[in-house]
Amino acid sequence: MHTVVLTKGVPDFREGQVSFDEEGHLERGKTPTVMNPNDRFALEAALQTKVRHGGRVSLMSMGPPGYGEVLQEGMRSVYADDCYLLSDREMAAADTWATSITIATALEKLGVPDLVVAGFKTADGETGHTGLQTAWCLGMPIVTHVVALDVDEDAGTLRAKRLVEGDVTEIETVETSLPAFVVTDPEFDASYRTAGERLVLKDLRAETRDRAERYEAVMTTWDHADLNLDPDYIGLDGSPTIVSSVDPIPKAPAEREATMVDPGDAAAMDEVLEVLRPFAGGDGSPTAEAGGD
Repeated sequence: MHTVVLTKGVPDFREGQVSFDEEGHLERGKTPTVMNPNDRFALEAALQTKVRHGGRVSLMSMGPPGYGEVLQEGMRSVYADDCYLLSDREMAAADTWATSITIATALEKLGVPDLVVAGFKTADGETGHTGLQTAWCLGMPIVTHVVALDVDEDAGTLRAKRLVEGDVTEIETVETSLPAFVVTDPEFDASYRTAGERLVLKDLRAETRDRAERYEAVMTTWDHADLNLDPDYIGLDGSPTIVSSVDPIPKAPAEREATMVDPGDAAAMDEVLEVLRPFAGGDGSPTAEAGGD
């Protein structure tokens, strides 16, 4: 059983250091990156599959060299055996279509796996297209909005529960043949039904700690030449999407006034202490004066 999880690094908007070039394209190499939050549910689905059926789990991502750390983060979560980074300048600035072509080609080079799992959508684009387009390129059956799944290796089938049009109140059960493509929903809930499965999970966790620390030893990097891809059909040149403009979102104004205090100013620090003292508890504090039970 070979499972591949597709994951992506997205800008860490919390840092406030998102970088764009003059043409409005995101400069991922200059922007703090974190794993796409929705990919964690895909990782959980792959881990559950490995615990129940064994086999091999691979992670795959397309992006700049720094995305290796995203793969490392995913390896810690899913206890993956290896990972693949698709990376070079020719792949840069790709839209979902060019990205899907690149990923599908890499999956074919890898040997089409039994199961490919992707997250619902990414935090930076939110189109939800890449998983569906990749499955289309590979001609694989796809099941979306998956909240639970199981595999019957002997029958070569996947059975999954999925939300109907994202409605958490209505669930349908579907079955398809392997190999198959799964897009997990944020409502996905991994389950380990027996003591044996929970023991396997514990063993995998211990086994993978060391592997994640030395992830570069099990990471393969492929560029467009390795995948025999024509640069005219990938990256920016191969992207039919046209972005007319990008407008930065201004920071919201502070709702409270802030007083700047130099830690080296003893008098100013004494004033801060006097302001905070009533909230520190003890005699004279609001809590102490209130009494309480």
